[in-house]
Amino acid sequence: MCLLVVAWQADPELPLVLAGNRDEFHHRPAAPAGWWEAPGGVVGGRDLEAGGSWLALHRSGRIAVVTNFREPLADSPGRRSRGELVVGAVTSEGPLEAWLNRLAGRGDDYGGFNLVVGDGRELHVVSNRGGDRRCLPPGVYGLSNHLLDTPWPKVAAAKARLRRWLADPRRDREGLFGILADRQPAPDDELPDTGVPEAWERLLSSAFIVSPRYGTRASTVVLVRADGGTELVERRFAPDGSCTGESAFEVPGPS
Repeated sequence: MCLLVVAWQADPELPLVLAGNRDEFHHRPAAPAGWWEAPGGVVGGRDLEAGGSWLALHRSGRIAVVTNFREPLADSPGRRSRGELVVGAVTSEGPLEAWLNRLAGRGDDYGGFNLVVGDGRELHVVSNRGGDRRCLPPGVYGLSNHLLDTPWPKVAAAKARLRRWLADPRRDREGLFGILADRQPAPDDELPDTGVPEAWERLLSSAFIVSPRYGTRASTVVLVRADGGTELVERRFAPDGSCTGESAFEVPGPS
């Protein structure tokens, strides 16, 4: 994912609300969200090049999302795919804390990443590019290709819109997709400086990215209800930004 907003325990009826965009080169093969044959019990998209995922949910209630850390000059040959972190997080057995402790010794195996992972009781964020692992208190959070809550314009705007969505009695999922659909780039004087050319910074500054080579490939909304049941909806897009399909899944709460 390249943009993620999360409301964690900010509403008693919806203890977890997550909305995110996956931005990627259009030529990279990927499978749409669906139930995996192996490992079983998991729903999410799959990267068909490296075998990992950007967002996945297990029937047990464990969920994980990964974003990369933008560092254009970093040398990463031979690094493991960041997508395998999502697979490992949602399929690992035993306490979530134990899996996170094991990950702490392997962070250098990967390029820069941010991982958000939860089990219905706790929500953690961990990055191998600065900052300690955090067990998040209730609140609204935003993440792009830097550390949690770095105030890039699209992150700040998406968080503000998510807060307004939470205050709206309707709280329909279309409102969340609307947050993700914003194609307005940031003003030039507000662009972050991440080491890429200014034209590229401008392109990447919108929540929804449209270009022939690279752009928003999928938007995903996850709603976890108080009973533990979860709705996951993914919309997929072509290089011109047109919608090419939608998949929706209902995952019962853990028994």
